[in-house]
Amino acid sequence: MGTALLVVTVLMVTYGTFMVASASEGLAVASGSNFGLMSNHVLYLGIGLVALFLTSVIRVQRLVEWGAALFTLGMFGLLAVLVKGQTTNGGQRWISIAGQQFQPSELFKMAIVFYVAYIVSRKHHLLGEWQHVALYMAPLGVGLVLILLEHDIGTSSIVGIMALSMLVMAGASALQMAVASGLAVTAVALYITHSSYAMRRFAFLHPNTQLATNNYQLSHSEIALGSGGFSGLGYGHSRLKWGMLPNPHTDFIFSIIGEELGFLGTVAVILLFAAFLVCATRIIKGCRNEELRLVAIGLTTWIVLEALINMASVLGLWPVTGVPLPFFSYGGTALIMQLAAVGLLYNIANDTTVSRHLDIRSDEGPFVPWSAILALLPQNRPIAPSRPPVRAHRP
Repeated sequence: MGTALLVVTVLMVTYGTFMVASASEGLAVASGSNFGLMSNHVLYLGIGLVALFLTSVIRVQRLVEWGAALFTLGMFGLLAVLVKGQTTNGGQRWISIAGQQFQPSELFKMAIVFYVAYIVSRKHHLLGEWQHVALYMAPLGVGLVLILLEHDIGTSSIVGIMALSMLVMAGASALQMAVASGLAVTAVALYITHSSYAMRRFAFLHPNTQLATNNYQLSHSEIALGSGGFSGLGYGHSRLKWGMLPNPHTDFIFSIIGEELGFLGTVAVILLFAAFLVCATRIIKGCRNEELRLVAIGLTTWIVLEALINMASVLGLWPVTGVPLPFFSYGGTALIMQLAAVGLLYNIANDTTVSRHLDIRSDEGPFVPWSAILALLPQNRPIAPSRPPVRAHRP
């Protein structure tokens, strides 16, 4: 399955590169450099392919051992964004390194995968208790808060779901996950109600209003998709990429695909991601190393969930949160890390090691914490059974 996964990835990256070349044409002409954006994209793609090769040959278990260190590095990156980050379109998500923009939250996604695998592999016998789950997952909560402070609801949602999916597959109880999900949803809801930026993102719930402001991107995205029809206007013949649809080569490249290649082009994208999911799922099922299986689950959730959120956003089914379409959107940190994730999945597909069984269920019985629930109920002392009176024996 590793080879099949590489083939699917090459097809998506090739398809995406051609579409970036077309979708970025308007911005390239406006900036006076016809090949500026494409040269950058090719550079990022080259770095991503190197990352794919390196992660395909590295010992993945070693990365799991470094899970805590990678997580700490990711946290420093998020803090650096809050201190010296650059703001674009209302989101403070990038820092500049040697004149190039770098998005630390993309590194944090990778770090989360190895952190959760690290915790489960070493503390699985303790995670059946609530206090231990809270202790070891608290740093993750801090990271999610830092991402929310960057006005990045999409990435925070993806990171949270990645961690939950890994814990669920490791045997976490439904009650624990329900409580964790409830706390996360509550935190996001509080953030949305107290953030004007987040509230603007939810204008998609009323798509026929605010067409010149908050719903401008969405309305023009739907125009692009609708004007493509069944077979599209033809490659390179998009009209909305000429200044009418913001971010046509990044967040809204799916809309340009629909406009130029029509329904057929968008279905091809969906089928490629479906093929990616099938290959990744078979890699997960065939893996006999529990640590690596958790890593594969986290990586697969990351890529597939990003694709779903991006396509749902441009269709008006989800808030526009700046989540790119994996392997298709204009490159950068996201493309490099996504290709590194593919290299890890290929590595895992060819790994033949067998690990001990990891299960975060309690050793004392069923994992559903009935003892914690019963402890909250009033305790009644059992009534001793009455005994018949003892009669004196008369001789």
